[in-house]
Amino acid sequence: MRQGITADQSKGMTREELLTLPAAVDLDTSNRALGIGRSKGYELAKRGQYPCKVLRLGKAYRVVTADLLQLLGLAA
Repeated sequence: MRQGITADQSKGMTREELLTLPAAVDLDTSNRALGIGRSKGYELAKRGQYPCKVLRLGKAYRVVTADLLQLLGLAA
């Protein structure tokens, strides 16, 4: 396991955790929700092939939570 990552953080997210996310989340949080590894997630985002909408804010990536929840079948 990578240093600084607890066993709980390396697993996916529960439905309750997903439904309490803010309007946009960082790429690492989205990767965790989707079960995508960090390197693969950033690679997909850089190529414009991430499975849901990604916003580029300076050097940071943000994922629109509504798109993430829709992809996971949790949209209201």
